[in-house]
Amino acid sequence: MAVYGGIQAHELERWLNALTNAAYDRRCPLVKVHGGNARARTARQDLLHLANNYRCGEASPEDSAAALGRWCQTYLSEPEWYVLVGARKAPAQSHSEEGLTKEARTKQELAKQELAKQEQSLTVLQQHRVG
Repeated sequence: MAVYGGIQAHELERWLNALTNAAYDRRCPLVKVHGGNARARTARQDLLHLANNYRCGEASPEDSAAALGRWCQTYLSEPEWYVLVGARKAPAQSHSEEGLTKEARTKQELAKQELAKQEQSLTVLQQHRVG
């Protein structure tokens, strides 16, 4: 479980800009937002609503920062969070390949390929980093 939050009111504008840019960057994993196109649209709408409320003065900076922390917890994966805050990535689990069956090795290779794909997406996300 990631430790989301810690978004300070004085950093809010930077966070809103970075997340909005990342959410609309087609090379970025935030475009998919873990659940398909409908969820991605909802995430973007929620983010734009938060930004609008903050920028129009309808919500205080502290309330907006708390709401943005909840948005991050809802829509971001743990590796995406770590990339955005500029911290080192969450530790990856490694498994020993000794004593694995052929089927298990195939599954492990597929998992490695998926991990490589995620790593590539996260490198794109680094340009939107906040921290």
